[in-house]
Amino acid sequence: MSVPVFTHPACLQHDPGPEHPETPARLGVLLERARAEPGIQVRQADAAPLEPLLAVHPRAYLDHLAAVSARGGGPLFLDTVANQASWAAALGAVGAVLAAVEHAHTGQGNAFAAVRPPGHHALASRAMGFCLVANAVAAARHAQRQGRERVLIVDWDVHHGNGTQALVEHDPSIRYVSLHQHPWYPGTGMADERGVGNVFNVPRGPGAPPARYVDDLWAAIAAATAGWTPDLVLVSAGFDAMRGDPLGGFTLEPEHYADLTRRLRERLPDAPLVGLLEGGYVPARLADGVLAHLLALA
Repeated sequence: MSVPVFTHPACLQHDPGPEHPETPARLGVLLERARAEPGIQVRQADAAPLEPLLAVHPRAYLDHLAAVSARGGGPLFLDTVANQASWAAALGAVGAVLAAVEHAHTGQGNAFAAVRPPGHHALASRAMGFCLVANAVAAARHAQRQGRERVLIVDWDVHHGNGTQALVEHDPSIRYVSLHQHPWYPGTGMADERGVGNVFNVPRGPGAPPARYVDDLWAAIAAATAGWTPDLVLVSAGFDAMRGDPLGGFTLEPEHYADLTRRLRERLPDAPLVGLLEGGYVPARLADGVLAHLLALA
C-alpha cells in the first residue's frame, strides 16, 4: 500500500531567518527524499479555511498572525519569528494536516502531513517554540466533526508539546501521550500533569539507551489505551529525539520510529494513523526518521 504525504508549497516559504534552526531546508530535503522513494506519493493539499483554526484559536489571535505577515513579518514571541509568508504557511500546513485526516477517515489508509511551521507548542493565543498554530489539535477537532469521537495524540518530539496539552487537557475525548526530555524546553510535561486523566507524560533525561525511551513511551501508550480504543491516532512526529540533534539529547535512530509505528498499528488495528511533522533540526537525519515512519505506515 502506498502512503500519501500531504504538503503545501507555502510551507517552504515560511522563513524565521538565516540563523534560525527551523529552516525551510528541513522540509525541502524531506520532500526530495520522499519523492524519490517508491511507494510514497507526495500530494499538494489546499490551504485550510479559517473555520478549522477557529475551533482551536480565537479570531483575534489569527487576525494578529495574518497582520504580522501582511506587514512583512517580525517576532511573535522570543524564538518564534514570522516572515511575509508565515500566515500562508500556517494555513497551508493545517490544510495538509486536514487532507491527511480526510484520507485516513474515508478508509483510504494511513497518511502523513509534511508541514512547517510545527504546531505542538502553540497555545490558544500565543505562538511559541517555532509554532504558530496547533496543527495536531486542529486535526483532532476536524476528525471529531467527522464522527471520530475519540482521538489519541502520541507526541514523540524531544520537547514537551505544552500547547497541545493545554488545549486538550480538559477534554476526556482526546488522550495525549508525550515522551520528552526533562529538564528541557519548555519546562512543562511532568508525570503528575494528568489533565482529566487523559494526559500521559513521560519526562526523561538525556543520554539514555534508546530502548529506555522506546519502552517507556510504549508503556504510556499502553496505559492510555487500556480499556479505551481511539477512533484515530495522530502522531506529533518530531525527530529531534534522534541522536545528534542540536536541540535535544536523546539517542533514538530511524528504526526506533519504525518500531513504534508498527506497534501502534498492531495494537490499534481499527484506528487509522496520521503522522504530522513537528521538530527535527538536521535535515538529512530528519528525512531518515520520517522515511522510516512512512515505510512502517505502509
